[in-house]
Order: sequence, then structure tokens, then C-alpha cells
Amino acid sequence: MGFAPLTVLLACSAFVAPVRGEEPHPFSVDDMLAMRRIGEPALSPDGQWIVFSLRTTDLEANKGRLDLWLVSRDGKTLRRLTTHDAADSAPKFARDGKSVFFLSTRSGSQQLWRIALDGGEPRQVTDLPLDVGAYVPFGDDKRFALALDVFPDAKTLAETAERDAKAEKSKLKARVYDELMFRHWDSWEDHKRSHVFVWTDGGGAPLDLMKGLDADAPMPPFGGSEQIAVSPDGSTVVFVSKNVGREAAWSTNLDLWVAPSDGSAAPRCLTEANAAQDDAPTFSPDGKWLAYLAMSKPGFEADRQRVMLRDWKSGALSELAPTWDRSPSELAWSRDGRYLLATADDVGNHALFALEVATDNAEKGVRGTVHRLVAKGTCASPLSSDAGVVYLRDTLTSPAELEWLPSYTSTPQPITHVNAERLAATKLGAFEQFSFKGWNDETVWAFLVKPIDFDASKKYPVAYLIHGGPQGSFGDHFHYRWNPQFYAGAGYAAVMVDFHGSTGYGQAFSDAISGDWGGKPYEDLMKGLDAALAKYSFLDGSRCAALGASYGGYMINWLAGHTDRFKAFVCHSGNLDERLAYYDTEELWFPEWDHGGLPWEKPDGYTKHNPIDFVQNWKTPTLVTHGELDFRVVYTQGLSTFTALQRKGVPSKLVVFPDENHWILKPQNSKFWHETVIAWLDRWCKP
Repeated sequence: MGFAPLTVLLACSAFVAPVRGEEPHPFSVDDMLAMRRIGEPALSPDGQWIVFSLRTTDLEANKGRLDLWLVSRDGKTLRRLTTHDAADSAPKFARDGKSVFFLSTRSGSQQLWRIALDGGEPRQVTDLPLDVGAYVPFGDDKRFALALDVFPDAKTLAETAERDAKAEKSKLKARVYDELMFRHWDSWEDHKRSHVFVWTDGGGAPLDLMKGLDADAPMPPFGGSEQIAVSPDGSTVVFVSKNVGREAAWSTNLDLWVAPSDGSAAPRCLTEANAAQDDAPTFSPDGKWLAYLAMSKPGFEADRQRVMLRDWKSGALSELAPTWDRSPSELAWSRDGRYLLATADDVGNHALFALEVATDNAEKGVRGTVHRLVAKGTCASPLSSDAGVVYLRDTLTSPAELEWLPSYTSTPQPITHVNAERLAATKLGAFEQFSFKGWNDETVWAFLVKPIDFDASKKYPVAYLIHGGPQGSFGDHFHYRWNPQFYAGAGYAAVMVDFHGSTGYGQAFSDAISGDWGGKPYEDLMKGLDAALAKYSFLDGSRCAALGASYGGYMINWLAGHTDRFKAFVCHSGNLDERLAYYDTEELWFPEWDHGGLPWEKPDGYTKHNPIDFVQNWKTPTLVTHGELDFRVVYTQGLSTFTALQRKGVPSKLVVFPDENHWILKPQNSKFWHETVIAWLDRWCKP
């Protein structure tokens, strides 16, 4: 990492134009959709340049567009690298530092491309018959580890492509299965597997490192290049894979596998002893260590992710910072190999940390010492150079921007300001974090976002937002589906409580929700609303609406049967019947863990807090929304909720999106969803 203090010259990026004299307007869904979204940063070998993908929304075309941009670390120079009506993503610097590899759909399928930083047209690198799902360069600018979806019994990539084309043309559209899982998230299983290949530019067909292995390597959107690691000397590839078979639907057992990059030996499992999840492998710069994340409880997807270190020569395994009660979501090595950078939920934030790996760093601490580098906001994608750390950070009042941390004791410095003009044109609500005593008199944290044009002498309606997961968090984060600024812009005060079960407060706090979905969280939510009303006199307790999705949608249905203090509800993708939901969903490990077992063996876990058993108490006006492609919380649960409301005569509305999954993502659908939600709240909560 280096962490050498540097003099920083700050400048607004070229995105920022002088703000015109128009009066700022209330933040709306149109403003949210108009925000430019930075992602996938990559740092040049000399640490002076960052290339990143930038998503802009084309509302008329009803899609997002991805282009690549290049910015100097001081923010003074910014320019677009690619311009094409295609998705250009996943940039990675070449070893020479003068060009960038990236994935693009500009040739019709998704292939690997390369573009020089000094201009010119990009060059297509791969021309394979299948999409490249993810890639990792070997560092010699010639070899790459590629993730490709193949039929495991196909002899060539062309055979997989031919079978796909034949199925597409066939008039027979029957889907046939003899094991779980037969569908996942929003797609039906097509009997293909994601395999890791090694491909050499100019060297012929890719080499399948998983040939004969009935396993699946995670692919986007559930995994990608962070699940593949190439050793610094290029001799070895480590990848994450899950055994495919009848246990796939109820097992969380991801394993690390290792294979020689020349295919001279079959892949070998490194983590067979751990029946829980192992993922995110990354080699230290000198190749001495393999770091990765590991859970310890099989079947539990929200267990604490531990940071593991494997001595690559001896195979000795140890846990780094074993007493650190946080669950990191990503790892990256410092350039000098002395630290592991990690991001993790942390008391309403997603903070950036550095964990000491070196054992001879007496000045700063012992091995495993954890340094919190950036405490506030939501940090992601840390990258290290000799000049410090570059990372993304967003907050409740700003989308993600690139920042630079010259040393682990310095103040973050901004690099980009891609949304400055757009933000300046809007009115945003000020926010603050507060705490109260929840279940068992334990401290629970929450956020409040004030309405725009705030006047302390007025009373404001409340939008009470309930997060999903349930092991999740509504924190200091610029959300693109549940953004509290949208409600603040419409004249509401938004309140978000991180009830028991939320992440970032220690594993025991997160574990507390398992087997108690309607207990501790419900008590926290009721006490949290009481605390907010007592603390903030401008909140109107007679005009509160509660909104939630996924587990938050379940909680809306639970609230409907247990309280009449809300004027309106919005239930998105929420379960009504936990018993039937088990048989409908695809990831069975989730209900089996959180409800204590199989429903025919442990029925009490599914009936203890089941909203359907309290429909007789429903009376609150409710908007129900769902996506038909939601295989996690199947849309029939939303239909059932609406049926119950209508049959009871409760004012209600149903909105179903045929082309959406668990989330409402398409721009036109998102706009309609937000406008429908705010119209529903206004109908019941505005004077």
C-alpha cells in the first residue's frame, strides 16, 4: 500500500459544468435515474490513472448504457475511452500500463477487447462462439482465465453454441429436470455449467481447467472475476466452484479449487474440510499467501465472513483478525503485501478497513490489527498503489464517486465529481443517525432523512422504510431502488431502522433474527418508530406509511396483522405464507436455516410468525407490487396478498411487472413504480 503521505492537488473533473441559475428542484425518481453510476474501477500499474465503467440511463431506450472512462488520480484529467451503443464493462489495465482490456457486447456476443489509452479504435481480443462471462489477465498481456458457460459433455465450445442454437430454433420448448435447482433468481436452468478456461492470444482453443468436474463456477450477477485468482508467476489458477447435484438447492458450500494453468493435472479442492462457503480468493503480490473469505456454518448464507490466510508453500491455514466481529464483503492486497484491504458493514456504514498481515510491523501493531481507514458512507472496490488507496464511496446525499486515501492516517481526497451538477440542481434532505433501546434493552441504530425545505415548525408525514435480507442494512448509502431522498423530495421524512438481524453490529446481532422473524425485529421497529416520534417533534405520528421489499415485504404483511398505527402500506416481493413459500423458492438453504429445518420436520418454524394466519386483522390500505420473474419470492405470493386484501374489502392495488425479477430495474418500470408508490402514500398520508 505504501501509505506515504502525498501532497494532493484537487480539481473538479471534466464532468462538472458551471451550475446554471435555475432554482433547484425537489429530488425525484427522474433525478435518481439521471445519476451517472461509477463502477468497476481499475488502477494503472504506476497508480497514476484509474479506468472505470460509467452507467448512464437512456430512459427512451429503457436501458442503461455502459462506457469506459479514464481519470488521473488527481482528478485533473478525465476523458471517455469508449463510445458505442453496447455495454463496455470490467476494465483491467494491461501489464504495459498503456492499454486496457475490457468486456464488450459490440460484436453481438460478449467478448474480450483491448484499447490503447492514447486513442484509436478498440481491438477485439477473443472471438469465441460463447459469451465471456468474466476474465482475469495473467499479467503477460497474452494469457487470460475466462469463465464460459458450457455443456459439460460438449467436446468443444462450438458444440455448446450449436446445441444452444438448435434449442432456440426448436418448436419444442419443454423444460425437463430430474433434480434441484431447476431455476435460479430469474432464469431457468439450461443444464450448462460455468467453467474456468485458460486462453492464450493466438494460441488456439481455450483450455478447460474444470473438464470432467460436475461443478459450477459463479458467474455474473452472482460472481465474476473476484472468484478467480491467478498466481503471480502464472503457474496456478484458483477458482470458486459449487458442486452441482441434488444438494445444490440447500447447500451453501462453495469451495476453492486449484489447477495448474497448463492443465497438466486435474483441479484439486483446497477447502474440502469446510462444508460452508469459501470465496473471494486473492494472491499476495509475492505469491506467498492466498487470502480468501470463509464462513463456518453450513447452510447459513449470512454467517460471518472470516478472513483466511493460506501459506501457499506449506499449506498452513490461519484466520486473520479472528476477534474482529465484522463480515467483510471483499478483499484486496496492498501493493507491498503488508495489508489486506476490506470493506464491511459497520454501524450503519460500509466502511473501509486495512488488516495487518506483516508480522514485523511493530510500529503500527501486530499481525491481524484492524485499522478503520474510512468510517462513513458506503465504500467499495479498494485498489492499492505505492501512493495509497483508491476506492468508491457513496452516501445518503451522493452517488458513488472515486476517492483517494494517500495514507492510512490521512483524510480522503475526492477524485471524481461526475454528478456534481445534477446534485446541485436538486434539493436533498439532511440526514442524521440516532439510536434507541430496542429488544432486550439493547442499542439499535437508525437513520432519519428530513424532507426538503425543512421547517421545524411544521409536521411531516413519515415514510418508514424496512430493509430486506433480512440480514441487511439501510445505512449511509445512495440506493437506486429504495432511496430515502426520493421520499424526502416528495415531502416525507424517511426513517430507517436497523433492527435485530441487521448487519454491521456484530454477528450475534445479525443471528438474532433466525427463527424469530416476527419477534425481535417487530419489537425494534415499533420501538424505533416511537423513538423517532419522541425525538423529532416535526414527525406526524398520525400520518405514517410503512414500505418494504423482500423480508421488508414479509414484515409489511406481518405488520398488517399486528398493528393499525400506519395509514398505508407498500409491500414489494413479500411472502404471505412461509409454509408455501418454502416449496416455491429456489434457494432452500435460506428458509431451512432461518426457520430451523424442513417444514415437514420443523413445522413450528414456519408457523411461528406466519402473516397468513393473521389476515383476519388486516385493515390498512396496501399497495402490492411484484415481478413475475422473481424466483426468490415467487410472484404468486404477491397475488395471494392482493387476493386477501380484496376479499376482505381493504383498499388495495396490485402492480405486476412481467419483465422484472426480485428488483424493479428497467428504467421505465422503475419510474412507474416510484410514481405509483408516492401516489399511494399521498392518497393516504397527505392532507
